[in-house]
Amino acid sequence: MTAFQCIPIPTDTAERFRRTGRDDNGNKIRRIVATPGGGFPCRHCLRPAEPGQAVLLGSYNLPRPRGIYWTPSPIFLHEAACPRAEARNEVAPIVRSNSLVSVRAYDAADQCLYELGQVCAGDDVDAPLQRALSDPRTAFVNIHTGRPGCLLSMVTRLPAEA
Repeated sequence: MTAFQCIPIPTDTAERFRRTGRDDNGNKIRRIVATPGGGFPCRHCLRPAEPGQAVLLGSYNLPRPRGIYWTPSPIFLHEAACPRAEARNEVAPIVRSNSLVSVRAYDAADQCLYELGQVCAGDDVDAPLQRALSDPRTAFVNIHTGRPGCLLSMVTRLPAEA
């Protein structure tokens, strides 16, 4: 198995969204209260918001891919400070809790590796993710929601332990 880590948004980005009330594109951040049934995945702690928790909705400029495939993404973030996810070799809970996700692999030049992409249930992401990460061309993987296409998490390989 290829060692990996799901990468949350940077803490300084989360703090800036909370502090300024503005997203990466200057839009006013929207405050929403999570309802039963999910759909409010925090991109900082990589956990779904619980019903009744306040979340912030804003546009996040993905660090990669750059160039042709670059896009901003709507993201949710807990309104209250939350710990940044740091789990290794674990698929983020916000990926697992999604009924449909899109696994998108990219090479070092930020070119999408179409043949490694797959849409599946979040609970079934392990095999497509490992297939993408085990391909030597893959520099990183982005996992998006399958329907609206919002980024859930970037995934990178971890260095091999000596």
